[in-house]
Amino acid sequence: MSTDYQANQPERTAIDASAGIVALDFGTDWCGFCKAAAPAIEAALAGQPAVRHVKVEDGPGRPLGRSFRVKLWPTVIVLKDGRELARVVRPGDSGEVLAALQAAL
Repeated sequence: MSTDYQANQPERTAIDASAGIVALDFGTDWCGFCKAAAPAIEAALAGQPAVRHVKVEDGPGRPLGRSFRVKLWPTVIVLKDGRELARVVRPGDSGEVLAALQAAL
């Protein structure tokens, strides 16, 4: 089941200091591309209990998305120990997200 994109976003310093694998999922709840990609993103992450999925509401004035230079939604950024290893923009299927996750697993 999909959770909403969270308006209360973590600070970039907290993301940079995070341990383990994090999938930052930038988008909005009203975005058609985000709604269409949600099942693929969730399917890819469902079999990955070691990956923490953080859904971040993005838009003008949102510093976290700007710090990662997010331009299109959804954008999934895979980090390991705070370092970006891969990103997927507007994934069409779960395979694209899984391929990005492989960089961290």
